[in-house]
Amino acid sequence: MPYLVTIGLEVHCQVKTQTKMFCACRTSFGEEPNTHTCPVCLGLPGALPVLNEAAIEQTLLSGLMLGCSSPEISKWDRKSYFYPDMPKNFQTTQFDLPLCIGGGVPLYAHCYPGDARKEAAGADKVVRLNRIHLEEDVAKSTHLGSSSLIDFNRAGTPLMEIVSEPDLESGEEAYAYLRSLQMILIQGGVSDADMEKGQLRCDVNISLRRMPEEPLGPKVELKNLNSISAIRRAIHFEIERQGEDLSQGRAQVQSTRRWDDERGETQLMRTKEDAHDYRYFACPDLLPIRTAPLLEKVRPRLPELPHELALRFKRDLGVTDYDAAVLSSNGKLASLFDSLAKTSSHPKKIANFIINTYLGTLNQRGLTIENSPIPNEQIQKISNSTLSDALSSSQAREIVFDLIDTPGMTFEAAVASRGYGSGAAGELEALVDQAIAENPTEVGLIKAGNLKLLNFLTGKVMKAATSKPNPKQVTDLLSARLSG
Repeated sequence: MPYLVTIGLEVHCQVKTQTKMFCACRTSFGEEPNTHTCPVCLGLPGALPVLNEAAIEQTLLSGLMLGCSSPEISKWDRKSYFYPDMPKNFQTTQFDLPLCIGGGVPLYAHCYPGDARKEAAGADKVVRLNRIHLEEDVAKSTHLGSSSLIDFNRAGTPLMEIVSEPDLESGEEAYAYLRSLQMILIQGGVSDADMEKGQLRCDVNISLRRMPEEPLGPKVELKNLNSISAIRRAIHFEIERQGEDLSQGRAQVQSTRRWDDERGETQLMRTKEDAHDYRYFACPDLLPIRTAPLLEKVRPRLPELPHELALRFKRDLGVTDYDAAVLSSNGKLASLFDSLAKTSSHPKKIANFIINTYLGTLNQRGLTIENSPIPNEQIQKISNSTLSDALSSSQAREIVFDLIDTPGMTFEAAVASRGYGSGAAGELEALVDQAIAENPTEVGLIKAGNLKLLNFLTGKVMKAATSKPNPKQVTDLLSARLSG
């Protein structure tokens, strides 16, 4: 008998700020170990914390983007946490009055893994959130077999914990949830949410039961998950493992397991603590805060979310569902499309140029819209020339390659160096007239309906031209002449 799967996610996301949560040390990544520390983030006796207002604002902005409410008063708590990466033996966090309560994460259809998108189309599922609270990150541990190294540069970095309700039912939904959440947080400028840099980490809670009316089964938490695809694989394995155990009469115990990606299996770490094991109590060193003034301060920063952008692009600019999904998936990409579409009467063609020509060419060079070296004004010139048929799509790609490979090169210089364009004024028209005059037999067949011979005449014009015009432009000119 198949089991009902219930999944909840606890996402830890580093907040983008200049300094740490409770001290003035600079946040950093990849720098020399233990170079951004002070008595506060080292947990030295007598060191007192000071709140980072920017981190609180970023968390409240996240709540607004995800439809959360906020209590009038939010407070700070201590959570007993006896681990080597937290030497003061407690973590300053939030327990019963977090900054954000409720809300939800929409699962965008294009955020599902490729082999599951067809089934996800039109689902419009929203995963409810329980809370978002703000706390301090721990140090980074590196284990070397018989010894461990601790780097406190990360300790004290502002960290949001985004806790979902148990609304997820599969690895595919968990995958879509994380990608959708990642997209929203990046769009709001709250976090870079880069899993490779440890800026976004996730714990997965899974339980199985036979019938909907039964209580949730014992919760098994999965840790050591370092990519969204690994999370999907781990969930698949754990569902199968628990299902096999239950089918053979082996009850599950609330526990924590680690994921070994090389072996493709989970392994028991420890039985799971309950909340009372952490012995929460109110932090005596930090005053509670009133959320209303801070909410009003950050509300003007609320961006258009991906689903809002996609709806506007489809409604106002007539692009397809697919194009709208791609263009709304990145704030910089959406901004570029908006700016190009404002000056064009063909937004669909603009979308096609950005997605197929520009993004496709960047991808061939291993680049993204985020690290593209080409200024937007140069992209606009390439787009305009493509839309006017002065350049073919293949020619436009070559120009993009040139601007990538030669920093500082202009569109005009790239076009001139490749000899693209229509040549001297009137040259193309004269060559078209010449080709028509010198090939009367083919012209007669074209007029009789053999349109394939237009390619023959196009080739004649292209061969005679001193520049390298767009073949489509030549064919369109020939068609106009012969139909006149």
